[in-house]
Amino acid sequence: MATVSFSSPASFAGDNSGALTSATILRFPPNFVRQLSTKARRNCSNIGVAQIVAAAWSDRRAVTSHSGGGSRVRGTSSHAAAASAATSAAAAAEVGAIPNAKLAQPSAAALAERALLGSDASLAVHAGERLGRRIATDAITTPVVNTSAYWFSSSQELIDFKEGRHASFEYGRYGNPTTEALEKKMSALEKAESTVFVASGMYASVAMLSTLVPAGGHIVTTTDLYRKTRIYMETELPKRGITMTVIRPADMDALQDALDNNNVSLFFTETPTNPFLRCIDIELVSNMCHNKGALLCIDSTFASPINQKALTLGADMVVHSATKYIAGHNDVIGGCISGRDELVSKVRIYHHVVGGVLNPNASYLILRGMKTLHLRVQCQNSTALRMAQFLEEHPKIARVYYPGLPSHPEHHIAKSQMTGFGGVVSFEVDGDFDSTRKFIDYVKIPYHAPSFGGCESIIDQPAIMSYWDSKEQRDIYGIKDNLIRFSIGVEDFEDLKNDIVQALNKI
Repeated sequence: MATVSFSSPASFAGDNSGALTSATILRFPPNFVRQLSTKARRNCSNIGVAQIVAAAWSDRRAVTSHSGGGSRVRGTSSHAAAASAATSAAAAAEVGAIPNAKLAQPSAAALAERALLGSDASLAVHAGERLGRRIATDAITTPVVNTSAYWFSSSQELIDFKEGRHASFEYGRYGNPTTEALEKKMSALEKAESTVFVASGMYASVAMLSTLVPAGGHIVTTTDLYRKTRIYMETELPKRGITMTVIRPADMDALQDALDNNNVSLFFTETPTNPFLRCIDIELVSNMCHNKGALLCIDSTFASPINQKALTLGADMVVHSATKYIAGHNDVIGGCISGRDELVSKVRIYHHVVGGVLNPNASYLILRGMKTLHLRVQCQNSTALRMAQFLEEHPKIARVYYPGLPSHPEHHIAKSQMTGFGGVVSFEVDGDFDSTRKFIDYVKIPYHAPSFGGCESIIDQPAIMSYWDSKEQRDIYGIKDNLIRFSIGVEDFEDLKNDIVQALNKI
């Protein structure tokens, strides 16, 4: 029979004259929790209210009541309390929920999950949720915990939390159970010790750079890069005395020269890059950087963890714009940083101070999207390769950029470190600015929009979309007027091909 204790009104008020001077024990029928959860699920919206209510009754912390001289467990059975006590500190420490906890070995749940889930497909669906989920609930899906703060039953419980003996959260900026499940899933897919999710991919890059590059440090990056990342590096990092060397993606001699002649803190690059999909040999550059005491961070947004696992190739950190392939439905913005716990913990501490928190509702949407990540990416890989091959043979296409093509300058690198080549194809129309703009306007299926990686195909002309305000930067970075970036969705290849053909026939 479930028991729940409440302090009486008299005890809150300090009234010693009433009969209720200690915690009152309410008893509920054995099936109360399941009945409550079932009925609530039938009547509540899908944001997890029912599951959270059930969890509140079935998995709250153990407290001792001296009413009648016996001990009572608030909101949990004795065996559940024992299991929670045995695993809570390890589970919390594993994801950084307890600020001062250190975890020498993976938790039992993490070990069991690794043994059970051997493929990316299973990890995408179950990691962080099937085993070791913080919230106890009968629901298959992880509920959304919409709260800004978390309460403690006593000052001692708060002290235990602060000193790593009690698993919980404190404030919404420092952690959330829904986001925690998401971070576990991403860590499993990237083979990372730890992951922190934040409000956007751009903020993930900013938090990483702000944490790991000291004032007066030096970084190396590449010419082919997301423009806003470059703008941040060029305008904000110099304010902290940080200098920068910019190299072409394939120029390993330039990288070695930068490492030899500067005290380099970090090499930060995308691979594949934006928008020309250049590929960097991760294993090679990680050895080069580590030999000089520099860190390597890979922005793997264009690859996704399904196609590329940079950490297993020697990278120290991986950054993603989760807005793209990770969430995959063009309906949420988020970002994440994965890697060694030693480094991610530093980013997490910075993040706790500065903010940039991912809303738990966004965490839920990304969790939902990730369950089909492997299916979406496999479909997009296949369609994009076929589209790249088709475009390369079309007389009205001047050039195609896609790492799956033998004509791509780093095709051999992509083959060696990627299991798929991604869903973005960049190409140049055989025409000028106006004919390229008309082609964009003639296509009917892809949306004319920024972003990529979602279920819906998206197409854009970077000369307008990203570089309209700077003709000089277009010239510097090779952004021609006729360049197109085409993000393949999950539509049928023949439909997309026919749409592209009819648009090309009109220019």
